[in-house]
Amino acid sequence: MHRMALRLATYYHAEDVPSLPGSNVFCSVEMFRALQQTEGTRPVLLVAYEEERVVGKLLCITRRSLRSRLFFTKTYVYGTGEYFPSSFRKEEIFHELLICFTSRFKDRSFLLEFRNLEEPLFGYRYFRECGYFPVRWMRVRNSIHGNCLDKWMSVSRKRQITRALKGGAEMDIAHTEDEVREFFGLLKRYYSSKIQRYLPDIDFFLYFQREASERAKIFIVRYKGKIIGGSLCLFSGKDAYLLFSGGLRKSYPLLYPGVLAVWGAMVYAHEHGYAHFEFIDAGLPFKKYGYRDFILRFGGRQMSSRRWFRVGWKWLNRLLVWFYV
Repeated sequence: MHRMALRLATYYHAEDVPSLPGSNVFCSVEMFRALQQTEGTRPVLLVAYEEERVVGKLLCITRRSLRSRLFFTKTYVYGTGEYFPSSFRKEEIFHELLICFTSRFKDRSFLLEFRNLEEPLFGYRYFRECGYFPVRWMRVRNSIHGNCLDKWMSVSRKRQITRALKGGAEMDIAHTEDEVREFFGLLKRYYSSKIQRYLPDIDFFLYFQREASERAKIFIVRYKGKIIGGSLCLFSGKDAYLLFSGGLRKSYPLLYPGVLAVWGAMVYAHEHGYAHFEFIDAGLPFKKYGYRDFILRFGGRQMSSRRWFRVGWKWLNRLLVWFYV
């Protein structure tokens, strides 16, 4: 049976995107809109059609540093896209999207990256064909669909949560713009010391609080009316993803605001029927990594995955391909 060729469409503005199927928040129009109004970020949505039917989509995010036009410009994708019934295999559709993605961004961004892969081996052949190299990465995921949310949590973590709540700390959801702004100010101070951690502009957070309440929640930790911690959590299908979190742990060491910022999001996800809770960046597989040690105490399972990269300097990319493959 003869198959129609795939047709790719590129959307630069969320308002131009037609109604699309799918539940993956990282390929959604809501994420597109949030990124579109975030300073320093430019999203592009690639959509694959078979005849007039949508069969795949890929949300590409370009982020530029104010310090450089080239070296600090990167374009990345969460996952490998979202796919729908078609006469083509998923990997065939991805191959076409990957060729388009690489051709479009290889000369505009110093670094191309695919992160948070659900299937570590998905598209391996096509990544290699397009000049990407894999780097081992870690994922930490909690199963939260059972009756007991803290079954695998460390004893010390349980003790911290109990002590913080008895000490007067309260967990809540941000409902107003003022709460989001106060939370963002805290998060900005917290992330300022994290050299490798990126924090988007406040408009990213305000959009999700105002416009996409089913896709995301901002959780806050209060003590005597003051916000001392919080987190942003995204929801996609049956999974919850912790994107950002932080707390004033030095100012309130006995209230563990960073711990409650995560715990509040986990409790909400569990109560609303989500099956898994994932921390979006568990880092490289180093033996000592403070953030991964912190999140593992919530009882999650550590899994080995990979990210795919391609750098703009051809000689350097060839060297890295030789080293990592």
